[in-house]
Parts: sequence; structure tokens; C-alpha cells
Amino acid sequence: MEITLIIVAFVLMVIGLIGAIVPGIPGTPISLAGLIVLALTETVEFSVSFWVIISVIAVVITVLDYIVPALGTKKFGGTKKGMWGSTLGLLAGMFIISFGPLGLGGILVGPFIGAYIGELIAHNPHPWKAAFGSFIGFLAGTLLKIVFGIVVIVIAIVALLK
Repeated sequence: MEITLIIVAFVLMVIGLIGAIVPGIPGTPISLAGLIVLALTETVEFSVSFWVIISVIAVVITVLDYIVPALGTKKFGGTKKGMWGSTLGLLAGMFIISFGPLGLGGILVGPFIGAYIGELIAHNPHPWKAAFGSFIGFLAGTLLKIVFGIVVIVIAIVALLK
């Protein structure tokens, strides 16, 4: 049973790391679930403070993943309409991935197109700049999820080697 739990834990962590890149898979929560499964073994034990810290980090990354594209839009000179457009574009992009033929492209270009349209509505003279900021924000959120996924795997390996 111990080996089975360890295998399931690592499978979840790998799926979580994949989910950091592939839209539609909630990578951060799945990586955290892998740690929870690993903690069910007799081999690994984590402190309460560890669980509080890792859980807060997971929640913050999950929330930031939805708002960072909008913040990127604002940082690159976007307006509130561009920020809203970025957020709506992200949601539309997720819908396209789930139900449409465009696959991963929806999540990549959704925030960009949404921010661009929002900036056009706001009569921003530089809508491409704000849309680029949205794309940079999306990449930053993806990087956060990848780092979290890798850190979780490293934590698990170190815990097993103790």
C-alpha cells in the first residue's frame, strides 16, 4: 500500500506540473493533492506549519493565475477596459479550449485579444502595447505554476530520502 500511495502521489505531481503548462488542468491544486497523498504514507510526515504555508502559496498562485494577465495589461499602459477585456479573453480562451477546435491557442491569445478589444473600446492609442502586457502577465502566471510544481516534486523527493 505504501508504494501505491507514493506512485499515486508522484503521478499527481507530474500531472500538476503538466497542468502548469496545459490550460484546463488545475496544476497547482493537483500538485498539492500529490503532497497530501504522499503525507498519507508512513514514510513522510509534514508539520502543520508546512501545510499552512504550502496551502497559502497554492491558493495565492491559483488566484494570481487569473488576475496577473489583467495586471500585465495595466502595467503596459492599459485601461480598466483593457484589464476587463484581458480577464474576459482569458475566460473565453478557456471556453475555446474546453469546447472548441482551437486547442491551446485559445488560452494563449484570449487574454491578448480581450485586452486589445478593451483598449480599442477605451480609445487607447497603443492597444497592442497593453495587449502585449496581458500576454506577459499570462506567461508570468504560467511560470509561477511551473516553479510551484517543481518545488513540490523536490519537496517530495527530499521527504522520501530522509
